[in-house]
Amino acid sequence: METELKLSLTPQELPRLLLHPLLANRGSKQRLLNTYFDTPDLKLQERRMAVRERLTGTQWLLTVKTAGQSENGLSRRQEWEGPTSPGALQFDTLVDDVTLAAELMALRPSLKALFCTDFERQRWVITHDDARIEVALDQGRIHVPGTALSEPLLELELELLSGPESALMALAKVLRQTPQGPVTLAPSDTSKAQRGMALWRRA
Repeated sequence: METELKLSLTPQELPRLLLHPLLANRGSKQRLLNTYFDTPDLKLQERRMAVRERLTGTQWLLTVKTAGQSENGLSRRQEWEGPTSPGALQFDTLVDDVTLAAELMALRPSLKALFCTDFERQRWVITHDDARIEVALDQGRIHVPGTALSEPLLELELELLSGPESALMALAKVLRQTPQGPVTLAPSDTSKAQRGMALWRRA
């Protein structure tokens, strides 16, 4: 179960956020290349699911996310992720829900790449209010392969690793106050997959 708080900010506010004392150590950075799949008649979107292949460094990962719930930027959903080879989409060895795995394997021949995200992730792990929280700053773009359709991506995600869920909101409140002035950090219920799908529909 993935529990995270998604926050949006403007490029103008980013330098202030990065000067926050909790982010002073600069964290770690990695580039993430992601491709999202669905059937031509959007069976996965109907179920509010996402299937993604991700290249991080030299490792390929396959991810399946279920619909879950999202309110005021806070989302809870089931997620499976594991090593893969490009295009394999081997759901039967990834998803431990037997019924869901079988349904995805049945859809596999019809799945095609719809859109991509390409971004750099800067990552910190912070202990706050008796919780361990991954803070991920994503900067890059969403695009539809083979077209000129592209839009910038800039968001902050707080993912709960352990501890009480309330710590996510508490940490967000702290991050909004920097020595150089406040940062908006508005809650967002729109996932990268939802934004990519909206862009793909314009193709």
